[in-house]
Amino acid sequence: MTYGKERLRRARFAIAAVFCVHGAVTGSFATRIPWIQDHADVGAGQLGLALAFPALGASAAMPLAGAISHRFGARAALRGLLVLWTLSLVLPSFAPNVYTLCGALFVYGATSGMSDVAMNALGVETENRLDKSIMSSLHGMWSAGALIGSAAGTLAAHLGTDARLHHVVAALVLTALGLLFCQGVLDLRSAPDEEPPPRFTLPPRSALVIGAVGFCGVFAEGASLDWSAVYLRDELGTSAGLAAASTTAFALTMAVARLVGDRVVDRFGAVRTTRVGGVAATAGGLLVVVAPHPAVAMAGFALLGLGVAVVVPLAFAAAGRSGPNPSQAIAGVATITYTSGLIAPSAIGAVADLTSLTVSFGLVTLLALGLVLGAGVLRTGERAVVAERTPR
Repeated sequence: MTYGKERLRRARFAIAAVFCVHGAVTGSFATRIPWIQDHADVGAGQLGLALAFPALGASAAMPLAGAISHRFGARAALRGLLVLWTLSLVLPSFAPNVYTLCGALFVYGATSGMSDVAMNALGVETENRLDKSIMSSLHGMWSAGALIGSAAGTLAAHLGTDARLHHVVAALVLTALGLLFCQGVLDLRSAPDEEPPPRFTLPPRSALVIGAVGFCGVFAEGASLDWSAVYLRDELGTSAGLAAASTTAFALTMAVARLVGDRVVDRFGAVRTTRVGGVAATAGGLLVVVAPHPAVAMAGFALLGLGVAVVVPLAFAAAGRSGPNPSQAIAGVATITYTSGLIAPSAIGAVADLTSLTVSFGLVTLLALGLVLGAGVLRTGERAVVAERTPR
């Protein structure tokens, strides 16, 4: 079935709205972590252990997304997985102890990862049919959703609202919105003679190579988000307010860059955009390392955010065009990037304990340089309109 321009335009806005809903769940959860910690009566160490379980759940479950999409069709699969994800928001706040919290966060991560793969696969399909870049703006919409969810969660926390009530209401609203928006995405099914992807398999080699570039970008992103405020406070002696502002500036720079990144990608291509971004991120890392003044370090973190903003969207787009099973390749890249996001904060802390935070961000700078050297792998499967699938 051939989709007309107007139908594709509506599908683009629908999948963008789905990304926004997905991000809003994350933002809603993150702002209530202190309440959840108090309710479950866990210390900092136990909380750190529990917060590793979302990534573990995502990594374990993401390979299933391709098989689910093959069996039920892309739209139905996304609808079901997104509903599971939005409803899983309520689980952590009801956990009474560290054991149930770990279990709740494992489910939370598993549903997040599967819906993440499904929506990115549909995003790549939509991009291919439009024949122009949209993946950067889709991830920008995810960032916007996270900011909206965070703002609502901050207000709820300020008002002293019980997180269980907050998350039940948020889950119901986001579930309703998710179901509404899923109606507009492309309704695709695999061809009748197409072999179903395996439920569990190692990522294809193409995903490993592309994922390595994504690893560099996500490592720099996770390190900057979690450690930029600490860096300004401990290494440069700034106030807590100014230190926190550096993290906010980094996040906003990334969100804005993703929202406008598609025009840059269409103008210059994925490889050149990534290389230039890698140069900017490397320069930003160097500024952070040598900064004699907080303003210089803040400029460095802003450059890091600008430089790595489009790396993950472009890695997903390249993975989705790298072989016959887009969901499988995307799941492989997603697993690698999730792993990078999981280990980055602890790796930075470990290096800082042995040496200093300055040395830690020297490591970040080297990985940013990896974007310049490895950008060529994102040339894999240059965008083209792919073979049509059988409509539902």
